[in-house]
Amino acid sequence: MNAYSESRPEFDFIDWIKKQATSRPEVKLGIGDDAAILLQQPDREWVTAIDVITEGVHFTSETPPALIGRKALAINLSDIAAMAAEPVAVFLGIVLPKSRGRAYAEQLYAGIFEIASEYNVTIAGGDTNSWSGPLVLNVTVMGTVEQGKAILRSGAKAGDWIFVTGPLGGSLASGRHLTFEPKIREAKILAQNFRITSMLDISDGLASDARHLASQSGVGIVIDSQSLPINADVNPELPKAERIRHAMSDGEDFELLLTVSPEEGERLLSEGILLGLNVTKIGECTEEVGLNLKISDKLTDWPRGGWEHEV
Repeated sequence: MNAYSESRPEFDFIDWIKKQATSRPEVKLGIGDDAAILLQQPDREWVTAIDVITEGVHFTSETPPALIGRKALAINLSDIAAMAAEPVAVFLGIVLPKSRGRAYAEQLYAGIFEIASEYNVTIAGGDTNSWSGPLVLNVTVMGTVEQGKAILRSGAKAGDWIFVTGPLGGSLASGRHLTFEPKIREAKILAQNFRITSMLDISDGLASDARHLASQSGVGIVIDSQSLPINADVNPELPKAERIRHAMSDGEDFELLLTVSPEEGERLLSEGILLGLNVTKIGECTEEVGLNLKISDKLTDWPRGGWEHEV
């Protein structure tokens, strides 16, 4: 630590962050200069995801700061997974409440460092400020994917089968929205072994995110209520209809929702478990636009549901 940083708490804190950060060869220059330098890789494209999370909306003032930091990075890693990309670097814009101090900031970063290390992501830069308002985190993650191999929301076709990588519902009630694992591994296995026509992560709730996929692909979606995997976090004593509603609309599950052709779907069902995937077929894409839930062979138009951001 140099004399200048000793007299400037901000630079002392930057030095502390820099010492904790892991490195990757793609990041030629990270923390410490006016901007980072990322190396272009032959035959690979950069994929970028940005999320802002705010106290009072995505977490409370009582949420442990390490879990807040972890979630802030995890939700972006989930977006990178949805594109079948490999995360490389993260940039953090953090506005801290003035009342919480350096110790709180270090706990916040501890959660970020932990998950960054788990997924081999370099903290390559950012900015930290303070104000009299609530805690705000703006996180940008950059990853790479082989040219032309990113999986988009727009490739589903009528007749495609719809799969999800895990059970849904109850994430907020159980606290799982703070501790979930981004499906980086699952996305990599899926992309390497199957022809995925479209994919996204379920952040706003199945009812909402399935509509995003349908809209981008120009298809309709029918979800079979009997096949819908409902997380054990949803109270098993609730009526079945209410448990289905939670699975459809609770949000923040961060499972992957994906589509494949029927032929690939058969192969995914037979080979997926051998590859360590826990996928469930939950429905099919249709030519008729809309989201319908199949209940006892009867189709019911399902309301949008889930989380919707106000602007």
